[in-house]
Amino acid sequence: MNQKTHWENIYASKPRETLGWYKPHLETSLQWILDLGLPRTAPIIDVGGGASTLVDDLLDEGYEALTVLDLSANALSQSRERLGERASRVTWLTGDVTTMQLPGEGYALWHDRAVFHFLTTAAQRARYRDQMLKALQPGGHVIMGAFAPEAPPKCSGLPVERYDEARLCRALGETLELERSHKELHTTPGGVAQMYLYCQFKKRV
Repeated sequence: MNQKTHWENIYASKPRETLGWYKPHLETSLQWILDLGLPRTAPIIDVGGGASTLVDDLLDEGYEALTVLDLSANALSQSRERLGERASRVTWLTGDVTTMQLPGEGYALWHDRAVFHFLTTAAQRARYRDQMLKALQPGGHVIMGAFAPEAPPKCSGLPVERYDEARLCRALGETLELERSHKELHTTPGGVAQMYLYCQFKKRV
């Protein structure tokens, strides 16, 4: 089973509130985005945004140029249904972030909670990094949440890579400058403890 089929089946068979990475609101991500002080017209992409409510909260805050990308059409459909008429104010992209066409220097902020750690080969990570750097504007920001070393070795039945600050910096390359980091314990709806590492980077001009 390829990853797209895996995620389509997950979102088709289980309510999002029962999925391991589910949180009612991504408080850390939202606060860090607000702290950046970006214009409300700044283009933001949420990679792997799927059925996450971050897009709802960003709309509530007045952001006007939002894109949500996910491998799963089922996940994006859930978000569009939840948002109702507001869904028309968001650009929805279905595809693999490592291979799909993204606008060059199209985004002021790249947000990813729980996609990068599913890339378990060096080739996948290199393609992701190249895509991200091409899509980010000079001086643009990255906010990433990935499994920390204390987290389990698998999530949703798939193996994951785990990162401390130094390893994540090496994986994303010297084009990005680390601005801050933070560890946060997430407890899944099923009661499993997952330690996340959040890092914020800025693309060097």
